[in-house]
Amino acid sequence: MNQELINWSLKKYSDLPWRKNRSLYHTLVSEIMLQQTTVSTVLNHFERFVRKFPTIHELAKLTEEEILIEWKGLGYYRRARNLLKIAKMIETKFAGEIPKQYETLIQIDGIGPYTANALIAMGTDKPALALDANLERVLSRYYGVKELKGPKLQEKLKKMFEESKIATEINILGARNLNEALMDLGRVRCRANEADCDLCPLGGDCVARNNEPLSYPLKKEQSSQKYYELDLLRVIVQKDGKYLAYKKSASEWLSGQFEIPTFCFFSEDKQIKQYPKLETEDYFHFLPSIKTSITKYKINNFFIYLSYEELVKSKIVSDIENYRLIEKKLLSTASQKGIHFFYEK
Repeated sequence: MNQELINWSLKKYSDLPWRKNRSLYHTLVSEIMLQQTTVSTVLNHFERFVRKFPTIHELAKLTEEEILIEWKGLGYYRRARNLLKIAKMIETKFAGEIPKQYETLIQIDGIGPYTANALIAMGTDKPALALDANLERVLSRYYGVKELKGPKLQEKLKKMFEESKIATEINILGARNLNEALMDLGRVRCRANEADCDLCPLGGDCVARNNEPLSYPLKKEQSSQKYYELDLLRVIVQKDGKYLAYKKSASEWLSGQFEIPTFCFFSEDKQIKQYPKLETEDYFHFLPSIKTSITKYKINNFFIYLSYEELVKSKIVSDIENYRLIEKKLLSTASQKGIHFFYEK
């Protein structure tokens, strides 16, 4: 680990918005947003979000429904719920002040070891390693740690750090600088399936540099992922500028969000129970459509516009009492896209 790595990171990425205006709160929000999401995606949402909710106090006032609306476009909505739980607990138990001790942070529902260490390292600049996938990979290659990717590797690196066998320069280079530089390196130069060793600012001290870097860390045998085709019919019912929709239950995808009447008329996965089933109709495939995906499903969303009376007459909705008219901005992303693309252009 060297100053060249830090200089490279600061020169290239110090203008990331959560690095420009430092605060524990900004670190918390950015770290939750960045979980399972690319930096480019978060860049489109972070500044708007913290402008609208500049403190834990403001964030903690939100309902689950409200934060899900604000989270649209970031995906993986469980993170939004976790962030809200964290904010509410910090507001009520710690008077809105984010704790700075690992043992306290880890007791907050929604904060795991990674987020706790990220808050300490990046938020307070105290010695800690935020072992995300990037740090795992870079440290495994740099120090030649041949261990299975995941919990085993994390535990080994954690122990090595505690025993001062790795990242010993952290107090000289700075915890914040070192963690962020290693994250940048893993994201840009030392990627999972490509290692740009000739451009790496760490130079020749890396064990894996001339020793098959892609073989670090060890990986499980990949089982072939089965993706299922899923065809959905989505019905647009509009009245007085609002749209008929129902609230997704806790057992459904995108729970807590609102979705227009949606039905499954074909699925390769015969066990799926996310939507009421319709008998296959060939003409559905002639309707306007968009493609989306979720978990292991590739979805063809077909849209049709009906009046409320036509929907009731069709008898495809058996629980019409559970539907209500709501504003477009409250709808799920797929519902909004269909309305925009096919009925508002």
